[in-house]
Amino acid sequence: MTEKRVPAVGIDLGTTHSVVAYLDNEGRPTTIHNSEGGITTPSVVFFDETGPVVGKEAARTAAFEPELIAQFAKRDIGAAAYKKKVAGNTLPPEVVEAIILRKLKEDAELILGEINDVVITVPAYFNEPRRKATQDAGELAGFNVLDIINEPTAAALAYGVLQNFSPSGESVEGKETVLVYDLGGGTFDATLMELNGSQFTAIATAGDVHLGGIDWDKRIFEYVSAQFVEKFQLDPREDDSAAERLRQSAEVAKMALTVRNVYKIHSEYEGKRLRLDLTREKFQELTQDLVERTLFTIRRMLKEASRNWEDITRILLVGGSTRMPMVIEALEAESGVVVNRSLSPDEAVAHGAAVYANFVLASQRNEDTDLLVQNVNSHDLGVLAVEASTGMPRRKILIPKNSALPAKGSGSFKTRDENQQTIAVNVIEGGDASGRNSTKIGACVVSDLPENLPEKTAVEVEFKYLENGRLKVDANIPGTDVQATLEIERAAGLSEEKMEYWANWISEGAILIPVEAVVEEFEEIEQEAAASPDEEIDFTGAEETAPFEPAEQVADEAEEEEEQGIKADGFFSAEPESEDAGDGLEGLVTDESEPQGDVGPDDSGLADFFKDLQS
Repeated sequence: MTEKRVPAVGIDLGTTHSVVAYLDNEGRPTTIHNSEGGITTPSVVFFDETGPVVGKEAARTAAFEPELIAQFAKRDIGAAAYKKKVAGNTLPPEVVEAIILRKLKEDAELILGEINDVVITVPAYFNEPRRKATQDAGELAGFNVLDIINEPTAAALAYGVLQNFSPSGESVEGKETVLVYDLGGGTFDATLMELNGSQFTAIATAGDVHLGGIDWDKRIFEYVSAQFVEKFQLDPREDDSAAERLRQSAEVAKMALTVRNVYKIHSEYEGKRLRLDLTREKFQELTQDLVERTLFTIRRMLKEASRNWEDITRILLVGGSTRMPMVIEALEAESGVVVNRSLSPDEAVAHGAAVYANFVLASQRNEDTDLLVQNVNSHDLGVLAVEASTGMPRRKILIPKNSALPAKGSGSFKTRDENQQTIAVNVIEGGDASGRNSTKIGACVVSDLPENLPEKTAVEVEFKYLENGRLKVDANIPGTDVQATLEIERAAGLSEEKMEYWANWISEGAILIPVEAVVEEFEEIEQEAAASPDEEIDFTGAEETAPFEPAEQVADEAEEEEEQGIKADGFFSAEPESEDAGDGLEGLVTDESEPQGDVGPDDSGLADFFKDLQS
């Protein structure tokens, strides 16, 4: 008897909605409907007293019991804690995401039977801690995560497969240069890809992990709130339930204005009612700068890739927010290319993830497959050392962003002191030339150096970065047997002990009360989170990054932080009592320096955005 194979499954874990898909017997990607009958599941968790409720019912409950709601957790993934306390309890965002994934797993198993192996998608611009946290969430939900794939790459895979099944699919001959414009509920990605038959090669990627449809919602929310205050001298943002009702109304208005020119939005608070005619023209006026942010991101990416709009043969739209007419109009006006709308904005990413899951499983079974997928890294990878001439921290890039994976890079450094006994190779991702706003990935320590080693002894460092996120760091002193090797497999994430704790908590029903009982055990989570006070409305963790904040202001704020003793990621100093920024770098010196910009880039990509504004 032939053993029944469980179909390949892919999951698009979205900020606002999530989708799960599989490949049918013909290799066609198929969306799995949830138990409520929908193709998308709201990424919302309501912590009921009997256990968590996920999806549509949770979203409906949000306006009535906002203190028991967790949503938009993807915005916080990779951080120590979900930004909003739920019933007074602090939760890691991985746990919120795991509960959503468990719901998707249960719904999929109603159709497919037991499933374990999945591919989960992430924004292309996610850094390694965010990717690791997503992987952890999958494992907490009971999955074996085969791989993490970039959402735009998954969409391109879905497009390629679509050509084989759709009668209306255009026949494509030769290579295509495709721009995937992915504007989801909470994140934005732009990826340039080369498609050639079954070969999918990423050329460059850029993005903004704090820009998505919820930011358009927030603009409507703020506009209507201001009108309410002006008319009644009452502010609905001061009440969590009223604010959540208005947030939901703003989301409905946004969707309605994709097909209507005018929508009447209602707001009620303290017995007062406001009915406001919101026109599409006014909506576009309120949010035009958000669209412009996406275009600046694409221009920067094209410049980095030495490409221009004329090189692009096709533009694919992905993500529900791309339905907004203003997005389509602006993109076509900027590019001169008519966008391709053959993909389902909601389903394409999950479909592509299922295609990739099938490829991974086939490879594990040593089966032949003609699919070839090559990605690029979205952030620079380098070493944080000390600049010889100034004694200040200085980043040296070994593998630049948008390098084809797998990638290799090397660099030469020197010891700083005579008779130095230890060298720490601090591995960082992203950041500016001084290492500010970078993410620490790990440290490779070379110890037991030979005695009487002279100052400025050469140290060679080599990076090998694989497609699965594994980074191998080799450090050695030429002419000696002294060397060290570090393998970093998706940095950061929850510890084994915390993974075990939360996995047990979820499997036992995820009742919120036990978390409160052991909150002292995890109080360090709150300390690491450095939670900021809620702004006007919590917007349930949906912080919008100011699009046109002057670069000078950002630089001034960074200088102010330095004066207050705030250090990026706290890794410039290895010991708490150390006052020298280089003390934690264990005497690794570089003679090379890259240009020091006015602003250090962060994960949202806004620093480069500001630089573009200045040029």
